[in-house]
Amino acid sequence: MKKLTETMKQMLDALAFAHAGEYLSGREKSRILRQSPGTIETAPATPEPAGVRASSSARRVALYVGSDLPPEVMDYVIETCSRLRHELTVLTFQPENTGHALLEPHKQALEAAGVDMEMVRLSGEPISGLRRYLRGHPEVAFLACKDAGYLGHSYLNGTQNKNALPVPVVVVTTAAEGSGSQGQPVAEEENSRGANVA
Repeated sequence: MKKLTETMKQMLDALAFAHAGEYLSGREKSRILRQSPGTIETAPATPEPAGVRASSSARRVALYVGSDLPPEVMDYVIETCSRLRHELTVLTFQPENTGHALLEPHKQALEAAGVDMEMVRLSGEPISGLRRYLRGHPEVAFLACKDAGYLGHSYLNGTQNKNALPVPVVVVTTAAEGSGSQGQPVAEEENSRGANVA
């Protein structure tokens, strides 16, 4: 199971970084393609200034939150943001005070992991509101959601088109639903924490 977990982490890392070539200019792409096989050219390392918050253009992970926030989902998101050095955007259709109340138990874990978080209240229909926000924010690498919510159920049951949103969707299996995932029609692999990529 440990090997499967590492494989899933590598797959999610690759998915998050697959966009890197899109930000290169034509000359940079040509220079990289003209390299001789076996040589790897890397960008010079730039030290991060200590104590400075990341800019708004930093890569982000979006978390869709409904009326509750299971600890398994938040643990997965915090670990992923920390490992990828991404910031967190919490997307919700709930009132702002409800969203803050759901996030309050996780503030210390976010601070300990060094994850910068912002909450965005959306309006309208869930899918169209999420699609509208994600299209306007290309810095979002992927969207995470719980399996027991509206969005997670629609992906796991196959009622939601896999391309409905402009970013990959990771459905995190919670303890309440974790034991019954064997019969789910999701073709993707599941890691030990229970994340499915839809």
